[in-house]
Amino acid sequence: MGIQERERKMYRPLRRAGLEVIPNSVPDGTMPFVFGYRPEDFVGRFSHRYETPRLVERLNEDWYDLAVSSGLLDHRREFLILLPHGTHTHQAVLRERSQPYGRRAAPAVWTRVRLLDRWDIMGRGAASAFLGIRAGHPGFGMMALDSSVYISCSTGEAGVDVVAVRHPARSENVLQELEWYAHGDSPRGDKELRKRIAVWLAGRATGTVNRSDR
Repeated sequence: MGIQERERKMYRPLRRAGLEVIPNSVPDGTMPFVFGYRPEDFVGRFSHRYETPRLVERLNEDWYDLAVSSGLLDHRREFLILLPHGTHTHQAVLRERSQPYGRRAAPAVWTRVRLLDRWDIMGRGAASAFLGIRAGHPGFGMMALDSSVYISCSTGEAGVDVVAVRHPARSENVLQELEWYAHGDSPRGDKELRKRIAVWLAGRATGTVNRSDR
């Protein structure tokens, strides 16, 4: 996807949700993905069932409180979000998500964004498909610029769950999972993501990643 096409089809919908994309500015050494965390890694969390009154408003309020208290936002209200790489439209995202695991296009990559004064992460953001499926059904990964906290949002059968993970690059649970994924031979794994994780782990081992990750 070219720069202009990405601006029109991805960045504009995110801007309408209150997120200004800052291209090509992800800090060097940022871990490519986060998974494998456990409750002992959490620094905060919240959940809401779908029947919760004012669901989108409540989700937005609690997300912002967690983002501030956990340190997701820096002094310019900037942070990282995972965005699909090479996705063209809302419908393209939904089609990719309907594919069996391991058969998708290139995995999501970090993108730097700034939270604007007027925003709606759980409504318009989720409805854009880049941060969810539809309004009130969000799904995303976010991380502080210094990698000090990772926030994951997922939707289940009954409601929305959001957790904040402290220092994911220092978590033994996360690191063990990344090692297993990078060096495993499961045919269900994403080869591109596996390679990126292996490179990051190798850089960590040789001391070439950001100090904030160590």
